[in-house]
Amino acid sequence: MIQNNFQETEQNPINSGFNAQSTAQEVIKGIDLSGKTAIVTGGYAGIGLETTRILTGAGAAVIIPARDLEKAEKSLAGINNVELEPLDLMNPESIDIFAEKFLASGRKLDLLINNAGIMWVPLRRDSRGFESQLAVNYLGHFQLTARLWPALKKANGARVINVSSYGHQMAPFNFEDPNFEHREYETLSGYGQSKTASNLFAAALDRRSRASNVRAYSLHPGSVYGTDLGREQPIELFKQMGTHDADGNIKPEVEARLKTVPQGAATTIWCAVSPQLENMGGIYCEDCNIAEIDLGQIEHRFDEPSTIRGVQPYSIDKENAERLWKLSEEMTGIKFSAE
Repeated sequence: MIQNNFQETEQNPINSGFNAQSTAQEVIKGIDLSGKTAIVTGGYAGIGLETTRILTGAGAAVIIPARDLEKAEKSLAGINNVELEPLDLMNPESIDIFAEKFLASGRKLDLLINNAGIMWVPLRRDSRGFESQLAVNYLGHFQLTARLWPALKKANGARVINVSSYGHQMAPFNFEDPNFEHREYETLSGYGQSKTASNLFAAALDRRSRASNVRAYSLHPGSVYGTDLGREQPIELFKQMGTHDADGNIKPEVEARLKTVPQGAATTIWCAVSPQLENMGGIYCEDCNIAEIDLGQIEHRFDEPSTIRGVQPYSIDKENAERLWKLSEEMTGIKFSAE
């Protein structure tokens, strides 16, 4: 049994009853979310849209913070129990305005699903000079969670779910130069450290918040076909990974092994509603289960999606989590006690 350097919860797979082929609809079966309120960032595209559909179908009221309201309205047409609000994770003021409006409503927040993300983008910076993948994938969600903390605590049983990625294996968090000010920019390193940060955030948050009956999780949704996450990725990178042919088309044998969007949203839903996780938190999950720690025993091949799994020890490490929490407070100017 492997226990990480941070949590009382052991980072070991359990008998969840689900697997990599399970869909979000299968995971939610028999669970009633009537009276529950959820916020899903990026809940109008890809696995975020499927997450919204599943949660509302189970009776939850879902608020979708969206940078592109017009796109969100079209995507969410026909889905009931959804509210749209403007929010740009690259804009700290936008995050505060969204959170203040929600808190003013007096509602509790049962589920905060930090799902929105960007990947494979060229070097961009926000108004503070922060690299865009770090700003959107992690720092914006750190600020959002901090601002919504009173509503999470009020729920007395809330869960915070960070949609991370196997991509965390591409890079640990670079504490010396997180914003690529003194090193050459590598987009996958930027993505990797942003997802490592998401994992560390869940671990650190859970340690602080469990006394308030708020638990936190991070997860890898799997290798999913049909999202637009890689829309800015050069096709040459796909070819190098062995997933696409010389003409830039995904290989049929690879596509057949990728998850569908309903399967890709399943682990998010599992983390959000599974009774098996009631006394567990601060863990990294995949395939509707707790992930195995990768100590070099897992052979990874990008043309075989089932091997894209496991969690790196550095992304659940106690010292790294504590160091990142302090740095995040400094970078955002927010003191987040989570108590």
